[in-house]
Parts: sequence; C-alpha cells; structure tokens
Amino acid sequence: MEKTLIYQEILKYVKEGVYFVDTDRKITFWNNHAEQITGFTAAEVLDKYCYDNILNHVDDKGTHLCRQGCPLHKTLGDGKPREATVYLHHKQGHRVPVLIRTYPLYDRDQLIGAIELFSDEKPPTLLMREIEDLKVLAMTDQLTGLANRRHTESILSSKLTELEEFNTPFGVALVDIDHFKAVNDTYGHDVGDLAIQMTVKSLVNAVRSSDLVGRWGGEEFLVVFSTVGFKQLQQIVERIRMLVESSAVQREGSGIQVTVSIGAVFIEKAASKEHIIQMADQLMYQSKIEGRNRITLATLD
Repeated sequence: MEKTLIYQEILKYVKEGVYFVDTDRKITFWNNHAEQITGFTAAEVLDKYCYDNILNHVDDKGTHLCRQGCPLHKTLGDGKPREATVYLHHKQGHRVPVLIRTYPLYDRDQLIGAIELFSDEKPPTLLMREIEDLKVLAMTDQLTGLANRRHTESILSSKLTELEEFNTPFGVALVDIDHFKAVNDTYGHDVGDLAIQMTVKSLVNAVRSSDLVGRWGGEEFLVVFSTVGFKQLQQIVERIRMLVESSAVQREGSGIQVTVSIGAVFIEKAASKEHIIQMADQLMYQSKIEGRNRITLATLD
C-alpha cells in the first residue's frame, strides 16, 4: 500500500473530524469522526464542494462563513494555518459548536489543497458560559427562580461580616404562607405551585433591589435586608404582608388568595446565623399563634 493510502487509512480513525479539499475546495477526504460529528457520510460529501451548504459554518454572531471569512478558504488563499470557534450545520438541522483548525497542504513547494480538523469538544468560550450557567443553577431554586437555601445562607454570612467590619445593621425576615397544606389539598399541587409563585412575585416587588429573597424550604422564604433601620424594616415587612394578602391566583373564574405570617429580626450586633434564624422562626411562630396574616418584629437579643 502506498504511503498516501496508509496515511488516509490512519486518519480515518483519528478522534477528530478531518477533511481535505483541493485548491478548488472540492472535498477529497472525509474521515469517520467527521461523519459522527456532522451526520454526513463520506459518500454524501466526497467530490462535493465545501461551499455547497454542507457544513455551512456560522460564527457566534450568525455570520455565514462560507460566504464571507471561511478559515479554510483563507488558508487556501495565503497558506497560513488558522484556528476558530464556529457552529457547523448538522445533517439533522441543528448547530454544533466546534473548534476548527485549518492547515495548507503542499506537494514540494506547490499548494495542492488544505486540511480542516474539527472537534466537537466545547470551545473555551462556550465552556465558560456553561460554567457560569451552572453556577447560577447551583444557587437558584427551580420553581421560583429565587436564591436557594444554600445561597441565602451565604448572603446572610456576608451581611454578618459587613456588620462586624463596618457596623452596618441589617434585617432578616422569615415568611411562611398560611394554611398552605389546605391550598394543596383543596386545589392540587399545580395550584399550590402557582400560589407560591404568586407570593414570590409580590414578595420581591415589596422589597428593595438591594435586599435578597431566598426560598428557605417548601412555603417558607427568608429575606435578608441590606443596611436598614428598625422602622424601615417594619415598613417593608408590613408591605410584604399587605401585598401578598391583596394578591390572588385566578383559577377557573375565581381568585385563590393566601396570606403570610412573618417573623422579622433587626440585627445591629454580631451573632451566629443559627441564632438569627432561630429567633426569626420563633417570631414567625408567634405571628401564627396570634392569628396569622401578621408580622412580629424584634431586635436581636
């Protein structure tokens, strides 16, 4: 077997898409991994031209590179290797992110074509984007879009650090939907989820942009208020109660309303997270005992 055929046989099994084009950009070689990444078999692409809307590369701005700026075409033009992150067109219609590298091919000093290698491994920019998305998911409650318990605890810790370093008082409120089990039992869990989402929207609209609302668990929410005074904390917490009470989920022509019981703590001295949460919980329970749909507020003892 002559050397050229040996090399082509080896390239068939390289774990990277590989194809050759001649100086007219006709595809003369297409390896097995190129088939796996693109969905196109060698029989479908050999002797076709790379600009015949086969891979139809686009960049992340949607520019059609086969028409303007194709790295392989440029390499054929000036003999320089290139590297780029693009999205190729899969046979089934979707786009696949690939990292491509193009190299000129010479027979002695004569340019005879070019080779493109492409990998479906995530390009670095896409990987970074996915990592950031995963970070957000790791900190977010799926149903409500709020910070989850872990992230909320982290924010509470940072507020305690700020208090110790800069003497900035803050507040914490534990908010619990009243008689939520009855809502689920009467209307079903789908309506229960809607009631939670409605409560969350009213809650978020009641607080300031600097405050954080987190889902603490089930129908409980923890609000961490940035730099706040006792009186202002009282006003915001009362606004939460009022807005939730005046909200309603529309279901089959009728409005389903819920109320909340709130325990709020004004914090102006160092304490542990556990002590703050325990006190907020006790105050919230006091609101329940005293009739629900009310707030109970106190300064950290």
